[in-house]
Amino acid sequence: MGLDAIRAALPAYARDIALNLDSTVGASALTPAQAWGTALACAVAARNPVVLREIAAEALGHLGPDGVEAAKGAAAIMAMTNTYYRARHHIGDERYAALPARLRMRIVARPGVDKGNFKLWCLAVSAINGCDICLRTHEKTLSGAGFTPEQVNEALRISAVVHAAAVTLDAEAALA
Repeated sequence: MGLDAIRAALPAYARDIALNLDSTVGASALTPAQAWGTALACAVAARNPVVLREIAAEALGHLGPDGVEAAKGAAAIMAMTNTYYRARHHIGDERYAALPARLRMRIVARPGVDKGNFKLWCLAVSAINGCDICLRTHEKTLSGAGFTPEQVNEALRISAVVHAAAVTLDAEAALA
């Protein structure tokens, strides 16, 4: 189960992805809660059922039920905010920047886990969703909270590998 099942499901052409699962999630320099919360939030964002199911099963032991809910919450809130802020940015009209978002985001203030970890998970999901404004905002917040560039980079590496595994398994399912 978990990472082993994902690695086993990946085709030979994605061997690099399989190996990178070990060197990112499996052997991260982040704390287990940071690494597994990042992996789970990114698995939700990446939307592949196999990747999500397997990472969620293994993440529970590292995060506990509250951490699992918070990681899923990070992915959910970023699905909304990344879409909104990315769209406003792409429109490129400053009139929109002056308008209030008026979107509920209570989980950001009270995530039920360490706020720094939650923000790290939000940053990783923002990388998958391609929201440059959210990436910059979360990185600045994390930096101000004492997170190092190495820690942020670790979360981005996990994000990239989890997303790549999901994309690969989606492609294989579509071609089967």
